[in-house]
Amino acid sequence: MNTGAVVPYSFDLSTLAPRSVASLFSHLVTRPTGRALRLGIESQIGELGAICLSVLDFTQVVVLDYSCADEAVAKLVQRYSGDDRPADVFFVARGLGEQHREPIEAVLARHDLALAAEIDGAGYVLLGTVTHAERIAWDALERARTADAATVADASGLGIGDAGAALDSLTARRVVLRNANQRYSALSAVLEKA
Repeated sequence: MNTGAVVPYSFDLSTLAPRSVASLFSHLVTRPTGRALRLGIESQIGELGAICLSVLDFTQVVVLDYSCADEAVAKLVQRYSGDDRPADVFFVARGLGEQHREPIEAVLARHDLALAAEIDGAGYVLLGTVTHAERIAWDALERARTADAATVADASGLGIGDAGAALDSLTARRVVLRNANQRYSALSAVLEKA
């Protein structure tokens, strides 16, 4: 996969809500609200027709409940994680505060999913359920920005086989990009290039 061909696309959830549902737009609560957001995002992704890095922007969202997070985040990530995904999409959450992190972490864990996220004041982190080796490899790649498995192994202390397996798993889980040269890129690095 050529990371230069990735199209970043940002979804400001607080402004998408007015087009999708009639509710208090900075308060993303209820399952129907989350479903409407997810369907709106899926519709826009379907129109892109390219490898897409979708940014779920929570900057203006004041309240996010568990049911809305399940519909708008977990089910969205889940739909594009499997081999039968309708499009080649990666997701990054941006502008997350502590009020967002808890419900998102809970729904990702419930569905055994992972998501790269930019947390206010903490930079990029990996949310959800991952193995110890995956977390170490992801952290090393996040610091390196773009690297091969040997570089990640050196930086993380993992053996090269374990680092390569962790990076391949992270790629399959849609939180890391791999290009044709067997180099891996952190999603945050792809956003920086856009």
